[in-house]
Amino acid sequence: MTDSGRPELGRVGIWTFAYDGQPAGRVQESAAELEELGYGAIWFGEAFGRDTVGQAWLLLSATRRITVGSGIANIAFRDPIATATATRALGEAFPGRYVLGLGGHRVDDTVHRLDGYPVPARGRAVSTMDAYLRAMDAVPVHSPAADPAPPRLLGALGPKMLQLAAARTWGALPYFVPVEHTARARRIMGPGAFLAVEQAVVLDADPGRAREVATAHVAGYLSAPHQQASLRRLGFGDEDFTGGPSRRLVDSIVAHGETDVIRRRVRDHLAAGADHVCLQVLTADAGALPVREWRELAAALLP
Repeated sequence: MTDSGRPELGRVGIWTFAYDGQPAGRVQESAAELEELGYGAIWFGEAFGRDTVGQAWLLLSATRRITVGSGIANIAFRDPIATATATRALGEAFPGRYVLGLGGHRVDDTVHRLDGYPVPARGRAVSTMDAYLRAMDAVPVHSPAADPAPPRLLGALGPKMLQLAAARTWGALPYFVPVEHTARARRIMGPGAFLAVEQAVVLDADPGRAREVATAHVAGYLSAPHQQASLRRLGFGDEDFTGGPSRRLVDSIVAHGETDVIRRRVRDHLAAGADHVCLQVLTADAGALPVREWRELAAALLP
C-alpha cells in the first residue's frame, strides 16, 4: 500500500476471463505464480461464471502482496447493499489489496441479454451509476471495515462517465480502447484520477495466426452498442464495422506480434496518461490459461 492508502498496482497487471472455466485450485495456483512473476495486479471480469466476490476471495487468499481488482463487478447482478458489505469484508480481510471496479450492462435504455438471459435496463448510464454509488455510501456499517476502504474504479468509456469516475471514485478502468482513448480519458479526468487501461494482446510470432485471433476478439464486441459508440467518438465508422472489423480497428484495439510490439503498446498507453495497463492475453483457446504467454511477457516487460 502507498502512503496515500491506495493499493500499489505497478505499471503492468494481468486481466483475464479465463479463470471462470478453471477449478478453484488451479485459479489459486495461477494467481500465486502471477504474483511471483512480478505483476502488479490481477483483474478479472464478471459474466455468468464465478461471482465477483467469490473470485476475489480465491485470488486474495492464494496470494500475499499482489493487488486484486474486479474488472468489472456487474451492478446488474447485486444491489448496492450486497456490494458495499462484501467490499468492506474483502477490504478488512485483505487490507490494501482489493480494488472494486464497477460497471454493468443494465445501465442503458434497453434489455441486454447475456447468453440469452435478459438483464433488464435500469435507466440512463451515468445517473444509474451515480445513484448506485450513493446507495453504497449510505449502507450502515455494523462490522469491522478497512480504513481506508477499498478504492473504486468505474468501467468508463464516454466523457460523462469518465467525469463521474473522476468526481466520485478513484478513477477509471476503460475496456476495449485504443491509445487515443487513453489520452482523451486523461484530459477529461484531469491529472489526479487513477487510470487503469485494459489492453488486449496476442503474443505470437506468426502474423497470420496472430491477426486471426485478434480479429475474432474485436468482432465479438462490435454488436455491443456502447462499444460502437465509444469507437465512433474516436473516429471509427461504418467502414470499420461492416463486414467484420477493419485492419485499422483490429490493430488499434489489439497489440499482436512479438514482445517488442506489446512493450511499445504498453509504453504508448503510459505516455498517453495511463497509470497502469492490464494485459488481456488472447489465444485461439479462450478458455485456457495463457501461462506461457504470461511468463514470456513478465520476462520482457517487468523489472
